[in-house]
Amino acid sequence: MGHPGHIHIGGSPKKNDLRLVFWELTARCNLKCIHCRAEAQTERQQDELTTEKCFEVIDDLCGFSSPILILTGGEPLYRDDVFDIARYATGKGLRVALATNGTLVDGQTSKKILESGIKRVSISLDGANPQTHDTFRMIPGSFEGAWRGIKNLQKEGVEVQINTTIARHNEDEIGNILELALTNNIRALHIFMLVPVGCGVQIADSQMLGKEKYENILSWFYDKTMELRGRIELKATCAPHFFRIMHKRAKDEGITITPQTHGMAAVTRGCLAGSGVMFISRKGIVQPCGYLPVQAGDLTKESAGKVWESSEVFLNLRDTGLLKGKCGICEYKKVCEGCRARAYYEKGDYMEEEPYCVYEPIRMGKTSIP
Repeated sequence: MGHPGHIHIGGSPKKNDLRLVFWELTARCNLKCIHCRAEAQTERQQDELTTEKCFEVIDDLCGFSSPILILTGGEPLYRDDVFDIARYATGKGLRVALATNGTLVDGQTSKKILESGIKRVSISLDGANPQTHDTFRMIPGSFEGAWRGIKNLQKEGVEVQINTTIARHNEDEIGNILELALTNNIRALHIFMLVPVGCGVQIADSQMLGKEKYENILSWFYDKTMELRGRIELKATCAPHFFRIMHKRAKDEGITITPQTHGMAAVTRGCLAGSGVMFISRKGIVQPCGYLPVQAGDLTKESAGKVWESSEVFLNLRDTGLLKGKCGICEYKKVCEGCRARAYYEKGDYMEEEPYCVYEPIRMGKTSIP
């Protein structure tokens, strides 16, 4: 766990090192979640990349990086070749994870997941009870189905991570979800703050948390991260403010932070869109992340390496000097950067200030946190 006065969150990060690739293999899904980024479909779309093209993309990625590859959707288990893709990637030396809703993970599927070399499976849990979760997922029985999937994976010895999207419907259940994770030997709990994209746009007004509530939840999560070190991996995603809170609290409490730059628990800074993260759609379109619908490239026409190195969108996102509004003058901009997707939603400009941040910069940004 490390010294009480030190957070290992390792070595120095390599600038613009591609660490995570989120790959939407399909938009097909058996659920109808009200916040879905992918706006899930019921039928196979003809524009999905073929198995052979997926292999080519993996070869390309391995040519310039060694990222963790997260196979997602939709529901990636709807792809008949998902395990072929996973095996090919692991055979190339990549660490592969699977993001699923868990309802299709029976005993046989759990064995296939293990045999394909997938190291971790994340399962979405958006409530501490069936009523909350099933209402959000819009399919009765999805809560119980997710837990059956979790138990089947654990029987095979596969690491399980719970992903929880926090919004108004479950803001009072976060503690209970954490307790469920602890009592069921879950390896990690990652919280996601709702980003208004896809179906999420339609529920933004009714489900987005206010700035103050957002801040309070992330402060509570920091406390739990410190309290539970060594027991469970806790990570805030799509919540860059957490890194400002972490650095400020650590400074006030005399704690030294060392970033953990690689692995499933990698923690470096807030928004990694375009600087440490790449999203690939089912069509091969590259975006900075799955929640920022700005095209950075097209893998049916150009290589992933070329997109990563020279995309104008990525180059802009890597330059914190281009940030606007209070993000541009904030002393924490290099460890936070604000959520570029929420800025795009509110202002139509992904370099604008983060609209859901309560913090007011001091000294007009003259003091910068490294």
